[in-house]
Amino acid sequence: MTIIGISQILFFLIVLAYLTKPVGLYIYNVVEQKTLLIDKLISPVEKFIYKFINIDPGLGMDWVEYTKSVLGFSLVSCLVTFIILMGQGFLPLNPEHFSVNNLSPAYATSMTPDLAFNTAISFTTNTNWQAYAGETTLSYLSQMIGLTLHNFASAATGIAVAIAFIRGIAANHGKSLGNFWQDLIRIHLYILIPGSIIIALILVSQGVIQNIKPYLSLLTLENKTQIIPFGLVASQEAIKNFGTNGGGFFNANSAHPFENPTPLSNLVEMLSIFIIPAGLTYTFGKMVKDSRQGIVLFVVMAIMFLAGTIITYNAEAAGNPIFKRFNIDCSTVKLGDLGGNMEGKETRFGLANSSLFAVVTTDTSCGAVNCMHDSLTPIAGLITLLNMELGEVIFGGVGSGLYGIVVFAILTVFIAGLMVGRTPEYLGKKIEKKEIKMAMLFILVAAFSILISSAIICVANLPAGNFFNPQGALTNNLNNNGPHGFSELLYATSSCTGNNGSAFAGLSANTPFYNLLLGLAMFFGRFFMLIPVLAMAGSLAKKKVVPVSEGTFPTHSYLFVVLLISVIIIVGALTFFPALCLGPIIEFLLMHKGQLF
Repeated sequence: MTIIGISQILFFLIVLAYLTKPVGLYIYNVVEQKTLLIDKLISPVEKFIYKFINIDPGLGMDWVEYTKSVLGFSLVSCLVTFIILMGQGFLPLNPEHFSVNNLSPAYATSMTPDLAFNTAISFTTNTNWQAYAGETTLSYLSQMIGLTLHNFASAATGIAVAIAFIRGIAANHGKSLGNFWQDLIRIHLYILIPGSIIIALILVSQGVIQNIKPYLSLLTLENKTQIIPFGLVASQEAIKNFGTNGGGFFNANSAHPFENPTPLSNLVEMLSIFIIPAGLTYTFGKMVKDSRQGIVLFVVMAIMFLAGTIITYNAEAAGNPIFKRFNIDCSTVKLGDLGGNMEGKETRFGLANSSLFAVVTTDTSCGAVNCMHDSLTPIAGLITLLNMELGEVIFGGVGSGLYGIVVFAILTVFIAGLMVGRTPEYLGKKIEKKEIKMAMLFILVAAFSILISSAIICVANLPAGNFFNPQGALTNNLNNNGPHGFSELLYATSSCTGNNGSAFAGLSANTPFYNLLLGLAMFFGRFFMLIPVLAMAGSLAKKKVVPVSEGTFPTHSYLFVVLLISVIIIVGALTFFPALCLGPIIEFLLMHKGQLF
């Protein structure tokens, strides 16, 4: 590690902390319908939309109605995206004629029904898992309407659920969690669209492309033809990060120079990934009328983020010990002077910013990458895996990170209450049997999906040449064997269940079996964790706020910070430690014994 690298990481955290309050206050003003400077511009559009879709924004919903609206909107939009993907060959804005068998270029990948199913669920659930290369599979229309639309809608849905959850905690003997349609529309109009426009303009200024030109064919110095893809990249890149979506226009994602050309664009993209999840902590404090509660959540997230980043950076800077031994034996070939593990990384970003980006994207449900995670050292790979398996509550996805860490906070006060023999309370609400059942369901759904899906991949032994997986056994799709191969499949199931979308890039996942299995993992990871959260919000909303007493456990103290971090780590360790031992941990030990995979 270097002083410059550590300084860049600390600078990022300081800028994030500085932006958290104004962004959180703005989100609070939007969801609480306070007066804003842009009201005169946006309010007429908002009212027109309410009238056009015939909804009453003042009509409150209980948790059942709110959940039905969330599920209905998500499933219908998922079906629309599936239809667009399957029909892109007959739709406009397709200059490369993708998915038209007699016209598609040789480098194109066909959009099969199972791949369209996987992709539609992926973008609906804010996962953006891509089992295809965007520039060789999807038309401009599919990218703009089918995928970018979900980048906005899935992010707005996550924020809306988080706001509904906070309303349930803050309510005093009520039932309403707000109106989903009003929340959805206001989050789009006041937060996601303006923010994405600003970010897109900054990215364009740095060289990110934005056009709908046909792809360019050039002759290289080796006298070979190279295809230069174009597209509306800056606009998709902005919401891809701002909404913690992660799906890149190009297969190389944010490592591609057309998506992320400069160190400044890299900084802007990382900040845009974290800014809404961080801001929501301040919004939480404002809505529950105790800003200290939001500060505690931010501090917990910041400590765990900084710890993960330093461990990752240190592991990548240390590099591979086998190369170091080779360096000692061969004085004429000083591989150790290359500066750590630069495999799979862009020299324009270096180790510090590559490590920082890897942690940022796995702390959230973003999944964008500026380096190849398959090339990370075992300990760095362990951190990215653990970030997702902890529930992505270290800032987390837009909305999902906030309600995820609050669920852990409720579990923490319950455990603290058991220790001292008192009925646990959180922000004036007694935590009882129903809330704990929903919290445990929230935690167990993720563990069940990740571990069962991984087990299926390990043991399924299909005959070679079959329809579901032509390569036979599912483990044949792995690029590596041994513990690294296991890490590849564990990363895939963790990423899909956690609605992250990044990959170790060593798994050939575009087969019917993988598309269906991982599609179901994404569905479970989004909606079967969202429903318990809304059910908990509905239960808490009905309860009266009880006054603070001497027996109330303070949830704004340093002690609570320590307890909350401990509960998050212990739950993750107890659940996933055996699986991690089979992957990155044993790989790390064997690497120091001179064995690679």
